[in-house]
Amino acid sequence: MMKLKALILNTTLKYGEDPSNTEALAQEVVDIYENHGVETEIVRLNDYNIRYGISDDMGEGDEFPEILEKVKAADIVLIGTPIWLGEKSSIATLAIERLYGSSSLTNDKGQSIFYNKVGGVVVTGNEDGAKHAAQSILYGLSHIGFTIPPNVDTYCVGDAGPGPSYMDTDRDNQFTKQHVKMLAYNTMHLAKMFKEHPIPAEGNVME
Repeated sequence: MMKLKALILNTTLKYGEDPSNTEALAQEVVDIYENHGVETEIVRLNDYNIRYGISDDMGEGDEFPEILEKVKAADIVLIGTPIWLGEKSSIATLAIERLYGSSSLTNDKGQSIFYNKVGGVVVTGNEDGAKHAAQSILYGLSHIGFTIPPNVDTYCVGDAGPGPSYMDTDRDNQFTKQHVKMLAYNTMHLAKMFKEHPIPAEGNVME
């Protein structure tokens, strides 16, 4: 069986080596992937110059095409986001918009390039909004061609208002840990299915 590749797009508002709670939770999923031989990469989008727009390439200086190549090569794509004011991050919105602007690109069967790719989401924060952020991201991915398995949203949020973030806790929340497992295993399972049995082109060729 061909080896699977997973890409995690971390849409934290932090830069560089600044510790990211979203990345810390995503790493829990990565650990399971790597234990099952899945090649994984976490990319922090805020470290790239990604222009606003609805296109796969916004011209000179736009580094999104580099990200898009990573997405094309991946079988599993997760978007990780923090919660701010009850919403996914502005970088997560930018990522979805740019992916949407690339959805008219096609594979060798004439389908969207995101067909036969599996999506999921990782959310962190210390206030409400995890399910709202997850549903927004998962719908966006599904709408542009990704397939969403069941239970592929893992999140960890504390009490509303200021309080401990994911890295400040003992990371032993059983609900979060269970959803990490479901996210990892369900995305791997479906991605393996698509390797052997991709979605037929009949009825869904881009025109």
